Amino acid sequence: MRPQQLADTLKDLIKIKRTVTITGAPGGGKTSIVRDVTKSLGIAYVEQHMPTMLVEDFGVPDMMGTGHSFGYKMPDWFPDARNPDTPKAGVLCFDDRNQASADLQKVLANICQARTLHGVPMPDGWTVVNTGNRQNDRAGANRVLSHLADRETELPLDTHLDDWCGWALNNGIRPELVSFIRFRPNLLHDFDPQREKNSTPRSWVEGVNNLIDKIPKESEYECFKGAVGEGAAAEFMGFLKIFRKLPNPDAVLMNPDTSDVPTDPATLYALSGALAQRATESNFERVCRYVERMPAEFSVLSVSIAVKRDPELCNTGAFNNWVVKHNDVLF
Repeated sequence: MRPQQLADTLKDLIKIKRTVTITGAPGGGKTSIVRDVTKSLGIAYVEQHMPTMLVEDFGVPDMMGTGHSFGYKMPDWFPDARNPDTPKAGVLCFDDRNQASADLQKVLANICQARTLHGVPMPDGWTVVNTGNRQNDRAGANRVLSHLADRETELPLDTHLDDWCGWALNNGIRPELVSFIRFRPNLLHDFDPQREKNSTPRSWVEGVNNLIDKIPKESEYECFKGAVGEGAAAEFMGFLKIFRKLPNPDAVLMNPDTSDVPTDPATLYALSGALAQRATESNFERVCRYVERMPAEFSVLSVSIAVKRDPELCNTGAFNNWVVKHNDVLF
């Protein structure tokens, strides 16, 4: 299931309080999607990392009480319906639930089904959402107990180029990385459990995007290789050199009708992204004039990235004129 479809489906399942588990290869953005969905719904979010939890983290007997019986000391993270400070609606996310031991899975199964922990209920507006890798990913996933699996809806997450690029543009990911992934889409999530390092959406963002211009240039390749692997890092470094040698996009837009148009595909991808990043309502007419001189697919790419980054560009005359020329293209 592509990320946007999964996010839309998850919103509906949360509203009807159906327990969901999102599965997929490591680094695909499973937990990030859950966080983003809860933020968009305006509800609370609590996340627990199952591989680092003990059974005792779910509550311990309270032997200090008086009387003939005892209860439990409840964990502070559990959304306790008895507590007036607990938000009325939210998501309780158990991350990497496939790596949990059988004992923890039994506790989780009860929370999913009875919506209680040691008899203490969650508020009516709370839902359980789990995430996990698959056993064939060799990421430490255990077999899921059958009665737990029977109490949840499992949704697979598949990486999708357009969805990731849309997310990247809305979250400040650098244009050179977005342009490179457009140029080499197979490297967005090239996961092989036999390799020591893989390129994934997470490793591109945390291990590459967040390091650009933050570390010495002579160290970039080694650092990128340590995040996404040797082959992906080498290709990105080659693309990055092209990106850094591009003519200043502002200078290109000063003379959109006469500035040189490159012919190399990698350079065209890089320039398309750079121009899209520079596009504003005041200069979009010049952007469109220049990209119209590019091969058609790069004109479409540049304009589509620009309007996804800034939807207000769709209200310009330049965009309307461009659409008339490309009304047979959907992006």
